[in-house]
Amino acid sequence: MELKDLYRDVILDHNRQPRNFGKLDPSDARAEGHNPLCGDRLSLTLKLNGDRIEDVRFEGKGCAISTASASLMTEAIKGRDRASAGRLFDAVHTLLTQPDAGAATSPDLGKLAALSGVREFPMRVKCATLCWHTLNAALEHQPAPVSTE
Repeated sequence: MELKDLYRDVILDHNRQPRNFGKLDPSDARAEGHNPLCGDRLSLTLKLNGDRIEDVRFEGKGCAISTASASLMTEAIKGRDRASAGRLFDAVHTLLTQPDAGAATSPDLGKLAALSGVREFPMRVKCATLCWHTLNAALEHQPAPVSTE
């Protein structure tokens, strides 16, 4: 199986069966995100234990890339502290936006490396990063919804 096929399968799996889908109630932090270009809408809720992300859930409607990215992100950040989640955001952002960045750029990416194929479709980068920007807003307790525009 080629690497592109494996990445495609991971994206399709997380779109069909998103992990951590739902709402945490009560939650310690929450944020809303919207990608007007594609119509993606995302609501993210977090349960924090000090500086650590104890649990995370997302709800919303979006394209396959947006849903898969949110599902992959929630798996990757659960149990991490804020600083570690921030470093992971930086690694994913680099993976998605830098033409010469390969999945091997950060060994910390794990399954998130499946998003590397999105780089070939610049209009879809906002779909893949919406959940990450929404996470930052939730961690910073920003009340205004996040928009990719």
